Amino acid sequence: MGSVSYYLDANLLVVLVTPEAFSERAQSFVEQHPNSLIVSDFGAAEFSSVTARRVRTRHFSPAEGTLALSIFDDWIARSAVRVEMNAQDVAYATACMRRFDLPLRTPDAIHLAIARRLGATLVTFDGQMAASAEALGIAVATP
Repeated sequence: MGSVSYYLDANLLVVLVTPEAFSERAQSFVEQHPNSLIVSDFGAAEFSSVTARRVRTRHFSPAEGTLALSIFDDWIARSAVRVEMNAQDVAYATACMRRFDLPLRTPDAIHLAIARRLGATLVTFDGQMAASAEALGIAVATP
């Protein structure tokens, strides 16, 4: 990884692989930062959850869901470092959610905790999450 590493949250991962409004911005960001991208096992689980929900709600066919998962797995293998969530991340996320001034949900707090532990810049399209990261002193980028 380069001097700055970038932790990609789930909302960025989803639009990176499945065509949506921010897909071009996500693709441009990852192309500009090769060899410095991080994806957690938690982010991968969230991506899988979103894909499965889209199949169940018939937004994707089962074949489209399988293809999205395959593209995602191939992309991570080629383009990102995979990291694991740990107990420290859950403890920090819990502490963040106990701050009543931060509008955090559990998944967002866990992403923030992982980025913080790694000393990585959080990359997200979620404005509330970005504001919470800034309040916590975590570097954030919104492509």
